[in-house]
Amino acid sequence: MIAYPQIDPIIFSIGPVAIRWYGLMYVIGFAAGWWLARYRASKSVATPGSPAWSPTDVDDLIFVGALGVILGGRIGWILFYGFEEIIAEPLRAVRIWQGGMSFHGGLLGVIVAVTLFARFRKRAVGDVWDFTAALPALGLFTGRIGNFINGELWGKPTDVPWAFVVDGVARHPSQLYEALLEGIVTFLIVWIYSSKPRPRWSVAGLFLVCYGVFR
Repeated sequence: MIAYPQIDPIIFSIGPVAIRWYGLMYVIGFAAGWWLARYRASKSVATPGSPAWSPTDVDDLIFVGALGVILGGRIGWILFYGFEEIIAEPLRAVRIWQGGMSFHGGLLGVIVAVTLFARFRKRAVGDVWDFTAALPALGLFTGRIGNFINGELWGKPTDVPWAFVVDGVARHPSQLYEALLEGIVTFLIVWIYSSKPRPRWSVAGLFLVCYGVFR
């Protein structure tokens, strides 16, 4: 079994400003998604009959997607997990540097943001979802690594040799399982499948199937 190393969640701080591993994981996820979306756009892979993607289109899509993740994730955490905390201390709602993000809220936020983007740009919603579908898996990967560094979301007690000992209890590293399956494996499956033009909604549907199965 492996002793959890108790990683400091703060990389470094300057006065009251602290740079945290968890926040850095979000930045890496967004940056990787932006780079890969730019790459995919340059290859002109799109649903047959849909307009091509320009670099500006990709930049705007990633920007609104990032807003959807952050706002949706925060609102989701407040509604699902932190409502009592917010009632007791309303300013906690805006102190995102203290943690508190929900994946399900972030996913809903992305869905809303991407759908609005499609409407405003007069694109078929399914085309935009399909173009975007592989990218959330990158965020899942980096986000779960951030959870591991923060020492949160551990699995059930176990005696498997790769278990991590946390507070004297050996537990499954469920964050790493999710990072591998929901992140890397889902990304590879969806990215490879979407490397050629596919019927509308099929790529987005494949992502949801993979996420549901691996979850």
